[in-house]
Amino acid sequence: MRNFLLCLIVCAITLTLQNCKPYTPVTLQVRWKDSPIPPESDYSDENNWAALPSKKDAADRVPIGSPFKDEQASAKADVFFIHPTILTYEPTNEFKWNASFSDAYLNAMVDSSTILNQATIFNAAGRIYAPRYRQAHYHAFVTSFKEDKAAALDVAYSDVKKAFQYYLSHYNEGRPIIIASHSQGTVHATRLMQEFFDGKELQKQLVSAYIIGIATPKNIFQQIKPCEKPAQTGCFIAYTTFLQGYLPDWHPKTPTELVSTNPLTWTLDENFAPKELNPGGVSYGFKWVKNFADAQNHLGVLWTNTPYVFGRSFVHLKNWHKADLNLFYAPIRENAKARVDAFISQKH
Repeated sequence: MRNFLLCLIVCAITLTLQNCKPYTPVTLQVRWKDSPIPPESDYSDENNWAALPSKKDAADRVPIGSPFKDEQASAKADVFFIHPTILTYEPTNEFKWNASFSDAYLNAMVDSSTILNQATIFNAAGRIYAPRYRQAHYHAFVTSFKEDKAAALDVAYSDVKKAFQYYLSHYNEGRPIIIASHSQGTVHATRLMQEFFDGKELQKQLVSAYIIGIATPKNIFQQIKPCEKPAQTGCFIAYTTFLQGYLPDWHPKTPTELVSTNPLTWTLDENFAPKELNPGGVSYGFKWVKNFADAQNHLGVLWTNTPYVFGRSFVHLKNWHKADLNLFYAPIRENAKARVDAFISQKH
């Protein structure tokens, strides 16, 4: 009984039911070249979008108990959101390395997890466009075969690019753009920005990019620089979250050239920001929690103490990757809207 209660506490803080049962993302036993590729799809079909302003979807929600409301109808900007890896299990169909558009179970998982908990952050700043895509399986990030990783990510990116091109041609109409992403989504968002924004005409429409959950160098782009101030525009925000005092194995334990934006102060310095600066985060069940987490940059990563909720002393998680956005739901939401306002005021 005690272990079950501890599992519930961990679930409530880490935002996933997967922690309530023995869970490890599976590794695939087949090479990419030996697995069939799912067919491409057409983005004129609304079913191939997890979120669109024209349809009712999970991106229209706001957290339970929060003071927020969906403001997409009056928003003056657009948000192109690229979701993270949800395909972490053994697929039941023949498509092992890249997800199929017709996988109803996976689509429902995407909608009820990342679209609900992450994309909704931006529904006060802009109209949300979130494409489904043939996401690469989790195994692509742990395989020793670099060619398999590259091939799987190329398939996924080809969809993201196709969706973005469709968005530009049919939806954007010259409106300001926010790029938002997490984890695998950030891999694709970075590539998309390099191809379409960095030093290109479209850079003039970039409000900002929230490319979260991947270690990102300061010079990843030629002309687009890291944001250094809360209302700065035309720049990018990046960070990866770990427990205060912990550095992952890949980290050199010395100063790095990685970007770490503190989502409570929106600066790049290493000053500690207490939880009182955090209006609220979102925990398990899409529930609003005030003063959820603190934040501090350190050597290119973001440190946070275990979220300030009941039972926190029982949680010993060091990698807070899954909660990169949820921990700072309200600060990101408010900041995205502020950057849109600043962008529009600069244009008038």
